[in-house]
Amino acid sequence: MALNREFVGRAYEASAPYEVSRVKIAEFATAIGDQNPIYHREDAAVAAGHPDVVAPPTFPIVFSMSAAGEAFGDPDLGLDFAMVVHAEQRFEYERPIYAGDRLHCTTTITEIRSVGRNEFLTLRSDVSTGEGELVCRAYNTIVERGGAA
Repeated sequence: MALNREFVGRAYEASAPYEVSRVKIAEFATAIGDQNPIYHREDAAVAAGHPDVVAPPTFPIVFSMSAAGEAFGDPDLGLDFAMVVHAEQRFEYERPIYAGDRLHCTTTITEIRSVGRNEFLTLRSDVSTGEGELVCRAYNTIVERGGAA
């Protein structure tokens, strides 16, 4: 079944702000195998010119998809999550993410398109501070295999 195109433009807020901590940054960096000291130690980050421990560039994936869960779970979208694979991910930064940041995330469905028998759904997650400063945008495309049949 084709995805519901009326969902394009819908935005979903994460239920709570994400508190970035040194521990969470270090856990993520370790999980992806990156031992860069600016991801693990405050002294190394400060020596490199940062105010605190820096998050790796792909860190927003930890919290950016939580706002998309509401859309994915809406039966009116028509998404069969059992048939979904991840297609693409990219990030655009205004500034690095630091330990101590309190981040808000709004995820918008920006595109739904068919390619052959597959449905492509693209999301944009705007990550900002509580003061409204845009920190980064995360783009995520998933494919529902056979969904356009």
